[in-house]
Amino acid sequence: MEAAKKEIVDFCHSKSKSKSKFYFNDFTKLFPDAKAREVKKILTALVNEGVMIFWSSGSTTMYGLAGEGKQTAGEGEG
Repeated sequence: MEAAKKEIVDFCHSKSKSKSKFYFNDFTKLFPDAKAREVKKILTALVNEGVMIFWSSGSTTMYGLAGEGKQTAGEGEG
């Protein structure tokens, strides 16, 4: 699982110049042989560790690296 976490974080960093939030399906493409539930467990572990955050538009939930992106100033408000 640690290798998968690193792959997700590296993927996010590689795309960080163009986008900071990613759809769940962006991550399932990284692991074509894994079931969606397995990818979800990896993402949830990263969120629980504080490496990534959930971001919701109200209709869509996306993932992003904690502390990066346009909504960084609003993180932690609630």
